[in-house]
Amino acid sequence: MPLVAHNALPTFERLRRDGVTVLAPERAANQEIRELHVGLLNMMPDAALEATERQFYRLVGESNPIAQFYMHPFTLPTLPRGEKARAHIAAYYESFAAIRDKGLDALIITGANVSQPNLADEAFWQPMIEVIDWAWDHVTSTLCSCLATHAVMQFRYGQTRVRQPDKIWGVFEHRVTDARHPLVADINTRFDVPHSRWNDVSRAQFEAAGVKVLAESPEAGVHLAVSPDGLRTVFFQGHPEYDTVSLLKEYKRDAQAVTPAASLPFPVRYFDARAQALLQEYARRLHTGTAPEFPEALLIPRLDNTWHDTAEGVVGNWIGCVYQVTHSARGLPFMPGVDPDNPLGLVARFRDNAT
Repeated sequence: MPLVAHNALPTFERLRRDGVTVLAPERAANQEIRELHVGLLNMMPDAALEATERQFYRLVGESNPIAQFYMHPFTLPTLPRGEKARAHIAAYYESFAAIRDKGLDALIITGANVSQPNLADEAFWQPMIEVIDWAWDHVTSTLCSCLATHAVMQFRYGQTRVRQPDKIWGVFEHRVTDARHPLVADINTRFDVPHSRWNDVSRAQFEAAGVKVLAESPEAGVHLAVSPDGLRTVFFQGHPEYDTVSLLKEYKRDAQAVTPAASLPFPVRYFDARAQALLQEYARRLHTGTAPEFPEALLIPRLDNTWHDTAEGVVGNWIGCVYQVTHSARGLPFMPGVDPDNPLGLVARFRDNAT
C-alpha cells in the first residue's frame, strides 16, 4: 500500500510526480489497512539529504501491499549542516526523543560522510550508537545502509571495517548465497547492486560474528547479511536505493575536484564506451583550462538501472517480515502455534502456509 503524507515534506510531492502512490492522511484514515511506522535516520551530508529521503521512501512505498507506511525522518544534531539543510530538518524532521516516545515498527539508518580512520572517533558516533542501542530493544528490525552496517559490526560485534587499496565503486553483480531465507524469497538469484565505498567488512568478519551472509559479489564482497536471530538487523554494504543517476552525480563531483580529472577511474559496469569517450574528452578539455560544461545531458540517456527491481523485492520481503512479527507481538490473531520470539520461524511458516 502507499506512503501516507502525514506531514508537508516536499519529498512526497516529488514522489507523486514520479508516479509513486502517496495518500493524504484523510484518505488513509478511511482505509481498513494496518499502519506501519518506519523511521529514517538520515545521516547523509546536505547535498544528498533530500535525495536519500526520496530513494528510501520510494523503496518502502513501492515495496509491499500489506500496509500503509508512515515515514518518520530524523537526524543527529552532531552532524554538520548548512543553513538550507538546517531549515529543511527543522521544518520536516522529527526529534529522536519524539520518535523514541512514539515508537517504530522498523528503522532505516543511512550512511554518512566520515573524517576519522576510526568510526568511534566521529562526532556522530555516540548519538548514533544511542539510536542503534534503543532500536535493538524496541524496534522489530533495523536496516543498516553502508556506513551504518560498518558501525553496527564494530559496535555490537567487534568487527572493524578495513580500508581497501582501491575504492569499491560501480555496479557489481551479486549472487544469493542462501535462498532459504525469507529476505531473498522470489528475487533474482543473480542481480546487480551499486557500491560506493573505500572500506569493507569481509565475509570472514560477518561469519565470525555469527551474521548470516545472504548475497555477495566476487568483486565487491558481501552486500546483504542478517543478524543471527534472522531479522533484528539487516545489513547492506551496497546502495540498492540509488537512483539511476546517483553514481553519475558522484563522478561529476569527483571529476571537478580531482586534478587531473583524467586520473579518476570510471565506476565499474556503469558507463558504456560512448559515455566513457565523452568523459575522457571532458577531462582533456578541463585539463587545458577551458572549463567545459560537464556533459550530463548527453550521459543520462546512456545510463541503465539494473538493480531497482531486486531492491524493491528485498525491501518488500523485509517489510513483510516486520509486518508479520509486529502483528503477532501485538496480540493480533495471525496464525496459531507461532512463536513471536522466533521471527524467522514465524515468517517461514507464514510463507509455507500461504503457498
